[in-house]
Order: sequence, then structure tokens, then C-alpha cells
Amino acid sequence: MNRRTFARNLTLGTAALLAPTLPTTGRPHRLKLKKSLKLGMVDGDAPLLEKFRLLKSLGFDGVELDSPNPFSRDEVLAAQAATGLLIPGVVCSEHWRSPLSSPEAAVRARCSEAIATAIADCQAYGGTTVLVVPAVVNATTPYADAYARSQAELRQLLPLAQKTGVKLAIENVWNNFLLSPMEAARYVDELASPQVGWYFDVGNVVRYGWPEQWITTLAHRILKVDVKEYSRRLADQQGVWRGFDAELLEGDCNWPAVMRALAQVGYQGWASAEVPGGGPWRLGRISALMDQINEL
Repeated sequence: MNRRTFARNLTLGTAALLAPTLPTTGRPHRLKLKKSLKLGMVDGDAPLLEKFRLLKSLGFDGVELDSPNPFSRDEVLAAQAATGLLIPGVVCSEHWRSPLSSPEAAVRARCSEAIATAIADCQAYGGTTVLVVPAVVNATTPYADAYARSQAELRQLLPLAQKTGVKLAIENVWNNFLLSPMEAARYVDELASPQVGWYFDVGNVVRYGWPEQWITTLAHRILKVDVKEYSRRLADQQGVWRGFDAELLEGDCNWPAVMRALAQVGYQGWASAEVPGGGPWRLGRISALMDQINEL
């Protein structure tokens, strides 16, 4: 056994031992979500190929990249071919800086152009979704304006999404927008296209709701799932953003209920970790914790 193999085995074994053991709870139909994470969670400046190899060795099935990104498509495809690590989708890298809800047409255009690039990248990588934060509501962008502007921009992108087969996956984030599952479902339904759905982030709703209720309401609209934790206790004691410091399975996400709800609505797809990353040991622990969630 060479040093690299020994180190990898040690990482996996240690991560498995450190992951908490929880009782399993039955659900209507057993499902196994495919494991992914965000590329930005991998620390260091190693070449893309080496990062892909590491993630594959730690048990991940896929990885999501930002787009637009600094990599050439040839580089990404070469890393994918060499490792077998899939790219289920990409994350638009412009929607926070240049939101589709901006009152400035030039700003909205920058975001739309970035989403178009992300759609092309996603198609080239063999992925199926572009994660999009649709709007940001603040003191200068009223809720109703954000709703109308973002939908208008997304409608302009639908022909490209239809042509490529890549879907626009709207994510629930702390953007003061689409704050209830019923409104989130309505927003997607009003776009009246099978090319639009939801990228459901489990941890992001815990502060003001229950993920399992969102899942059963969004139902067939869910295209992908982000795996994240949140602790109301940490939020109360240390500030609302510190709630995300909770380790997976140690916060207030009711993971057995989440998995039952996903099974109930017939979801069979990807679960992508979006938590603090790190080096091999930390990434191995995340993989092991996701395995435990998969068994609940």
C-alpha cells in the first residue's frame, strides 16, 4: 500500500468513525440520493483534475461548479472523463452582484447573459440545471417589482433552456423573497414551463419554517436539493447567521422527516452539500454524514 492510498483510507475511516450514529426511521419507499457538493468547498489551489480525483475517492458522485467560471470547457470535461465524477448542474455566479430584480436594465442584462453562459456550460458538462437566485428584495427594490422583473427576465431565457434541455432551478435563499412554500410554488407555476423548477435548500428555511412542509408543497417542482444544517439555538445565542455553524445532523433540520417527505413526493435525484468545506479530512466527514442522512 503506497502512502497516498494509506492516507485516503485513513481519511475515510476516520470520517466514518466521527460521524454520529442516528436511529433510522422508515419511509414509504427507500431512496438513495446521489451525493454532490460545491467545488468551492474544496480548499487549496490544486489543479481541477486533482480536486475531482479527491472527491471521487471520498465517495462523492458529482460536483457542481459556478458558471461563468475561469476553467476552459476542455479542462472540465477532461477532469470529468478521467475520474467519472459527474457534474449534475452549475450555479450562476452573477445573480448576487447583478440580480434579475435590479431597477437598472443593464444590471439585469448582465445577469441574463451570465445565466445564458451557465446554460451553455451546463449542457457541455452533461448537467441538467442552472441554480438561479431570482431576485433580491431590499429598501430600493420593492417586493412587487422584484417579482415582476425577475419573472420577465426568466421568461426571456426559456427558449434557450428549452433548446438545450437545461432547466432553471430557483433556489430559496435569504434574499427577502419567496418566503413561503405556497408562494414559491406559485412563482414557478406562473412561468408555465417544464424548464423551470426549484432547487430546494433544506437548511435555508429552518429559521422561519419546516423543510418537510416546503418539500410536500413544492413536490414535483423540486429539481435538486441542497444539504445544509441550521441551529435555532445557535442563532438565538450568537446571531442568526451563526445558526449555519451547526454540523450536519446536529441542528434543527428534522432529517428523517425530510427524507420521508422527499420519498412521498417521488424525488429521486441529487443532494448537494453546501456547508463549510476544507481539506480531505473535512470533505470525507461531509461525505460520511451525507451517507447517514441517506439512510434515515
